[in-house]
Amino acid sequence: MAVYKGPVKDISFVLNEVLDVASLAKLPGYEDATPDTIQAILEEAAKLCENVLFPLNRTGDEEGCHYENGVVRTPKGFKEAYDQFREGGWTAVTCDPEYGGQGLPATVGFALTEMFTASNQAFAMYPGLSHGAYEALSRHGSDALKKLYLPKLTDGTWSGTMCLTEPHCGTDLGMLRTRAEPQPDGSYSITGTKIFISAGEHDLTENILHLVLARPEGAPGGTRGISLFLVPKFLPKADGSVGERNGIRCGAIEHKMGIKANATCVMNLDGAKGWLVGELNKGMNAMFVMMNAARLGVGMQGLGIAEASRQSALAYAQDRLQGRSLTGPKNAAGPADPIIVHPDVRRMLLTQKSFTEAARALALWVGMLIDEAHRHPDAARREAADDLIQMLTPIIKAYFTDMGSECANLAVQTYGGHGFIRENGVEQLVRDARITQLYEGTNGIQALDLVGRKLPMKGGAAAQRLLGLMSGFVAEHKNDDKLKEFVEPLEKALGRVQDAAFFLLQNAMKNPDEAGAAATDLLRLMALTAMSYMWARIAIAAHKGLAAGTDNAFYEAKLATARFFTARVLPQTTSLNHQIKAGAATLMALPAEAF
Repeated sequence: MAVYKGPVKDISFVLNEVLDVASLAKLPGYEDATPDTIQAILEEAAKLCENVLFPLNRTGDEEGCHYENGVVRTPKGFKEAYDQFREGGWTAVTCDPEYGGQGLPATVGFALTEMFTASNQAFAMYPGLSHGAYEALSRHGSDALKKLYLPKLTDGTWSGTMCLTEPHCGTDLGMLRTRAEPQPDGSYSITGTKIFISAGEHDLTENILHLVLARPEGAPGGTRGISLFLVPKFLPKADGSVGERNGIRCGAIEHKMGIKANATCVMNLDGAKGWLVGELNKGMNAMFVMMNAARLGVGMQGLGIAEASRQSALAYAQDRLQGRSLTGPKNAAGPADPIIVHPDVRRMLLTQKSFTEAARALALWVGMLIDEAHRHPDAARREAADDLIQMLTPIIKAYFTDMGSECANLAVQTYGGHGFIRENGVEQLVRDARITQLYEGTNGIQALDLVGRKLPMKGGAAAQRLLGLMSGFVAEHKNDDKLKEFVEPLEKALGRVQDAAFFLLQNAMKNPDEAGAAATDLLRLMALTAMSYMWARIAIAAHKGLAAGTDNAFYEAKLATARFFTARVLPQTTSLNHQIKAGAATLMALPAEAF
């Protein structure tokens, strides 16, 4: 059976020994975010995940959501779990105290998101989407909208969605047809159809707030004419309670490959009343707040799935007896050895372990950068942090979800034939993980965003900031004998990134297809290099831990895993660089009709 325990010890190690989370309490407004407070929150979240959310993961998948006449019911136990989640204050952790939130750092939210999504991805999407709506509204909503809606999103009595996709347009939002007509009272009448709307209709909250992209009358074509509107399921009364039903309804729910306990809806708007969020015709600016938060959140889903897969595969490998070790029996008293003795099983387990541990460090570092970008008193520090966030967002979304899917498949492979059987739980991880590579912009779109937007951003200054940070780390530590085995390969990987970037600089202006052909490989190349950087930082913390002599087995395991990544995963950067420099010709030469 699939298993899950909140990895509190590993999260705490990253926060306290790799990243110095205590520094967050020095930022204005985060004085209460001490390591002890964060530790207590993590421990309580782990209990919730293990005892409430994870037991509902398989049953929710088996039952799925139920749709009848526009009404959606979530699986048995979800409403009670959501009430417990909300009453425990988990919807309010990183929200502003002005609206009833706890005001804790984004870093804490990242750690919690990993555990929530690992234990029950479909459930975690409901409050996760609500928090994205909270972020967009808090940044771009009018004071009146914030005063009315943010407290309800904070306490979780109301939830939120993002409504972008339409039947004829997905990524190309400039083609959308949903229209908005201004009304005398300052609201808009909105009509159109949106599809693939996660959590668009359900029975967990008393109201659902939809953030809808639409084109006002007379607006320019393309994305320049798009505006963002807040469209509640029920119109609020003057006292803030729910009133009459608005003109937005669920027309159907999708029958999906995975995340079956989360309702993916077709939403029909027929003269629905909505209110402008942000400036007219600048809806993409406001929606990108929610989309970027969602992209990082989806990346955390990839990490969560990978961790759940790793734990399940490890438990099975330690318990399943099959064959004998190639170097002689390790379980002489039994009929066979546990499969963890076999090199290929260890390859699969270490691939999962080497991904999850460095990915966790990278994600929590980005969380700390977000907190710095929002709260640091020095404007230059805020700008530097934001540059790094911009560069790392497509990497985290695409690489983490690719690897989440790979780790889920490795779990099935570790189980062998038993992994293919539903009752053992790991095939669900494969199905649930697959959507993460598609939504919030497919991973190919993320790669194009990295190459087409992020690398040229600020004349390449943001990219140089990231690469320069890692190069500075190499220069600082390359003469440390204990770290050479990690730092020297990192330096070579950085050289390959620079070599590939130079190739694009030389060729992409002459032939834009070169950028498109290189994009996915370059994203993976940069992701592996960033992971190598995090493993080197983890190695520093592990050596310090060994010097203290408190938990030698724990720290030795970190170093052993770092060596596996460096020797067996990081060398992929060589082939990726060769693939990039092979150019676009072999991709584009074959005529479309010849495929």
